[in-house]
Amino acid sequence: MGTLFISDLHLDESRPEITGLFLDFLRNDAVKAEALYILGDLFEAWVGDDDNAELGIKVANALRELGDQGVPVFFMRGNRDFLVGPGFAERAGLQILPDPCVLELYGKPTLLMHGDLLCTDDAAYQAFRAQVRSEAWQTQFLSQTLATRLAFAEQARAASKQHQSGLMNEQQENIMDVTQASVLALMKRFGVTRLIHGHTHRPAIHHFYNEDAASQRIVLGDWYSQGSVLQVDADGDFLSVI
Repeated sequence: MGTLFISDLHLDESRPEITGLFLDFLRNDAVKAEALYILGDLFEAWVGDDDNAELGIKVANALRELGDQGVPVFFMRGNRDFLVGPGFAERAGLQILPDPCVLELYGKPTLLMHGDLLCTDDAAYQAFRAQVRSEAWQTQFLSQTLATRLAFAEQARAASKQHQSGLMNEQQENIMDVTQASVLALMKRFGVTRLIHGHTHRPAIHHFYNEDAASQRIVLGDWYSQGSVLQVDADGDFLSVI
C-alpha cells in the first residue's frame, strides 16, 4: 500500500463518529502500509500527557497496536496538539518528528510540515505560536492544574473562532492560507522540490517552479466530515483518498 500521510483529524469527544472512522482506518487500511505519518492536529486540543481522558487512551492503544503489527507511526505536532510529549508518544508507540523535517521518501527528499509555519501573513497567529512553543511558556502552563489547562484550551478555541469571524471573507481566505514566498524560501533552504503539509484544510497538489526547479506542494485534507488519506507508492505515484 505504500506510505500513508494524514493530518487535521481534530479528534474530539464531541465527534465520536470521526474517532470511530479513524480507529477503523488503523485496523483495516493502515495495517497494510509501510509507515503512517500524522502531520499534526490529531486532536482538537491536547493540554498535557497527564490528561487521562478516554479519547486519548483509546487512540494511544490503537496506534500502539498498529506499531506492534509492524507499521511504524510518526507524528508531527500541530497547532492544536503541540503539547503532545514523550509520555503520549511512549504509550502510543510512535516517534515525534520535528517541524519541519526532511523525509527520504522512496529516494526523493520530501519536506514534511504541519503547515502553520507557512501562513506568515497571519502575524497575530505567528506571534501566538512563537509564545506557546517556547520552553518557558510550556513549563509554566504544564505546571497548572489539569482543570485550568482544559479551561484555557476552551478559551483559546473561542478566541480563534472570534479572530477568524472578525476577518472579511476574502481577507480570511488569504490570511489563513500559506504564503507562497514562504513556501519557496523554505523549500530552497532545505534543498527539496516536494513538500507535504496539512493545516489549511485545502487538499490539493500544486505544481510550480522554484527558480528553475519543477516543484510540488501536496496539501492534506481534514477529517471533519470524512477521512482523507494521501498514499505515496514506491514508484512515486500519489493516490488521495478523500
